Formats: sequence, C-alpha cells, structure tokens
Amino acid sequence: MLGDTLRIARVHIKNFRGIRQADVHFSGTAVLLGDNNTGKSTVFEAIELAIGPDRLARTQAIDEHDFYGGDYLPVEAAPPKHIVVEVVITDLDEQHCTKFRNNLEFWRNDNRLLVGPGQGANLGQPGIEPAVRIRFEGTYDPENDDFTAKTWFAVPRQEDGAPINECRASDKREFGFLHLRALRTGSRALSMERGSLLDIILKTYEVRTRMWEGLLGQLRDLDVVGDNDPEFGRILKAIRDAMRDIVPGEWADAPHLRVSDLTREDLRRVLKSFLATGVPG
Repeated sequence: MLGDTLRIARVHIKNFRGIRQADVHFSGTAVLLGDNNTGKSTVFEAIELAIGPDRLARTQAIDEHDFYGGDYLPVEAAPPKHIVVEVVITDLDEQHCTKFRNNLEFWRNDNRLLVGPGQGANLGQPGIEPAVRIRFEGTYDPENDDFTAKTWFAVPRQEDGAPINECRASDKREFGFLHLRALRTGSRALSMERGSLLDIILKTYEVRTRMWEGLLGQLRDLDVVGDNDPEFGRILKAIRDAMRDIVPGEWADAPHLRVSDLTREDLRRVLKSFLATGVPG
C-alpha cells in the first residue's frame, strides 16, 4: 500500500521468482485474490524490491532463488541475466512533483501507458497526469561471486540509455510503501523476529523494545555449568575443564561457559505474543 494520495498504476516484472514477464495494472483500491502459489506474494515482493525503503539495506537483497527458474548464471556471448521490476507511481501531489521534478514522466489513464517523447502537446488533456517510474535491476556478478541490486529513477537517462539518478531509501519513504511479509506465515506475525508484522509496526511507531534487557543481564552473569542437571552439567563441566587446560595462564580460572550475546536474536525468533481467553486449559 502507499500513502494517502499516491497510487501504484503499473508494475512490470521480469525474471523474478515464478514470473517470467508480466505487467500488472492497478486502479484505485485493489485486492489480489487467488489460490496458493499463483504469484500474489511475488507481486508484492517485486514491488518491495523497487520501492521498499529497507529492502536493499539487507545483507543480500536477492539470491539465486529469486531468478526465474533459478537461472542466474551468465552464458557466454549472451547478455547478463537481470531481474527487472518497474513501478509507475501516480496521483502525485504538488510537493511530490516539486521533489521529483527531474524524474517526472506522464501517465495516460485511458490506455494505461506512459506518454512517450514527442507527445508534449497532449500533457494538458484530461486523464494525463504526472508520474514517477522506479526501476529495480538485480543480477549476478560472477567476478565477485555475489548478487548486485540497485534502484533507479527511469528518467533521466544518459545517451546510451543508462539511468542517471539512483532512487535512495529517503526517496522511497516519500511513497509510503509497506509490505507485511509476515502475513504469509501467521505463526511469525506476532513474534519479535525481524521483518515480522509486529516488528514492522514497532518500527513504524519508532518504538524501541527493551523487554528482554533485564533477562539478558541476568543470563550474562550465569555460569551455565551447574549441579542442577547431573548429566548435562557433567558434560559441560568436562568441556570447561578441558578448555582450562589449554587457555593462556593469564586467564586465571577462566574460561566459564556463559550465555552468548546472540541470545537476543534467538529470543527475537522464539518470543511470540498470543491471545489468552482466560478459560482454564
């Protein structure tokens, strides 16, 4: 979804997930309906690639599974294989037109096409409005054995057709797109896992949770080798004692087996909220 005034008019998808090539048009409020594995989530994920402000900040925005048929390796004497997503955004207000004045195109509502070069005389006609087109391009870089991904404004372009202006996260936040990926797997929706519905809502309201800080403080001071579990504790004690024989002398009686700082991320994955009815189980 977008902000109060902006609207996604068209999404062009090429070589992404289960979509070889498709154009999806939207008019006003739209709902995608269909059976499982028919591409509904793929359309939203494609939109997120183009205008999701945080998608490219991930360690890896795309991987081999995002390419149609898993086919990403280059072929000799053939152009590189790209994932391409273009999103046309319309219903721009005056503020958006000013901010993106160098990137504006014009959208014709009756035939759902962009007004091409040489049609400037038609721009004042009803049904033709300013638009911004964002283009995502992702490919595999064999030299560095990595995947690259960038988003651009489709105009202006250089003489060779290459885009000029990169579309950055601060630009994308103007569009207000929010993709609740966690809705695909309801069991994660109310977890604290990064990217879950609850996590996205907290970030939207700029709420910084510290609900497990006290617990982590207690766990860091806890020696996990204890007498409460004679079997498990005995094994951990043997590991600890063996380590003490090989660590440097200046460590004194260390090491101790402590809870890792990564526990915070483990808690994010397993901590979930649920609705209790109050009825005894």
